[in-house]
Amino acid sequence: MSAAPLTYSRLDKSGFDALADGHPDVVIPLEQTPSWVEFEQALGRRPLGIWSYRDAADRLVATAGYVHVVRRFRESVVVVNGPVWFVERTPAAERALMETVRHQFREDPSVDPLYVRMQVATLQAPATGPIEHGWYEREIVVDLTPSEADLLKSFRPNARNSIRRAQRNGVEVKHIPRMEWKEVFGTQLFPIMQETAERDGFQSFDSSYYETLLTVLGDHLRLLVAYRDGVPLSWLITTEYRGYSVYYFAGSTHEARSTFAPYLLLWEAFKVLKAAGNTACGLTGIVSENYPGLANVTTFKKNFSKNVVVVPTTYDIPLRPVRYAAVASLLTARRTAPSAARAVLRRAAVLGRRSGREPVSTTET
Repeated sequence: MSAAPLTYSRLDKSGFDALADGHPDVVIPLEQTPSWVEFEQALGRRPLGIWSYRDAADRLVATAGYVHVVRRFRESVVVVNGPVWFVERTPAAERALMETVRHQFREDPSVDPLYVRMQVATLQAPATGPIEHGWYEREIVVDLTPSEADLLKSFRPNARNSIRRAQRNGVEVKHIPRMEWKEVFGTQLFPIMQETAERDGFQSFDSSYYETLLTVLGDHLRLLVAYRDGVPLSWLITTEYRGYSVYYFAGSTHEARSTFAPYLLLWEAFKVLKAAGNTACGLTGIVSENYPGLANVTTFKKNFSKNVVVVPTTYDIPLRPVRYAAVASLLTARRTAPSAARAVLRRAAVLGRRSGREPVSTTET
């Protein structure tokens, strides 16, 4: 096997912090930090650390934090919302990184992944697929640098009117003290998340996931709740890291919509995030080709900004291409024709036995 195009090394926390401090203008997602590694560990998952990649001139090219994921018929290594780039993200640079990552995990004796999953801006070999999509591809980003008055003025009229209507309806936004986060979420807010998931047709995590998030990542989070007459109607969790904030999780009741509570809630979040020194707030995913189900939230989010940011699509880098193709065919068959899936399933099982590894079931990021 040829040598990797880039050199790579694992970063400890002090090494990561020094690297981040040396590049203050690079946006580093919270999911690509040592704090997120601690969160993954607290969930019982297996993070593989954060790695740096350098070229022949010892110039920092990128960093990537990995999580080892095991599901039936496949293991994978997943980069959540990354990698992070410190040079221009050209097709040639991406190919060099992908070839290096493929070499890295083929040679790693501690894992036996079928593929590595990461965001790729230019689809080219060795990237393909993906077997399933893992991250949104478009998002709204709100500029928080204008004054509060100018920021409010930048919203669509519908948003400004909805904020005023929420105030007239008696909606009150509260910042929940950190020591109360876990109890408030479990007793008051998780039922709202369940209602939201059922109404909008998605599957939420269980309550322990959000409670672990609030416990482990508390230094980077805020929890705001909209109440009316003491009853919680809507809530949100925001993240913050290096001046960039994200509207990360949220839930709302049917009454929240009729009282316009989510509009006032998000406006109050913008104000507190701005006051804390954040210069932008990402509103996470909106509708795209691979995520048509995000159409409903897109309408809401576009009320606050016209700034649509393209996020590189998540692709797979197969490490065992023949078996990867078989597994991909299996999953496609399951979605389209159950009888065909059984035939592909048998083939995948044979390939699994040949590999000498038995599949284990867990949850993938």
